[in-house]
Amino acid sequence: EVQLVESGGGLVQAGGSLRLSCATSGFTFVDYALGWFRQAPGKEREAVACISSASTLKYYAASVKGRFTVSADYADHSVSLAMDDLKPEDTAVYYCAADIWGDGSACRLDEFWGQGTQVTVSS
Repeated sequence: EVQLVESGGGLVQAGGSLRLSCATSGFTFVDYALGWFRQAPGKEREAVACISSASTLKYYAASVKGRFTVSADYADHSVSLAMDDLKPEDTAVYYCAADIWGDGSACRLDEFWGQGTQVTVSS
């Protein structure tokens, strides 16, 4: 059974930092493109940051470039999102995704999804 379980969300003040983690199981981690997406209330889901299989390429949305860092740990099959200098507009539910046919360099993933973790940034 494939599982993706996000953790690390919470409430933080603007300018603060959070680190999201996604623990995965049930698939061959190294073969998959991985990434983070988010959905704010009333808005469509958007790509945040992705990484291609074997971490060869990365994608960052323009709105988070320079503030967020995506990384994969191939020893424990997890993918993380380090978020610095958080802004109120970063408030959303953040989802972890994995896709064996996905394009990590363009953040096009749609095979497996986690349940999401809430990030709230207060001004």
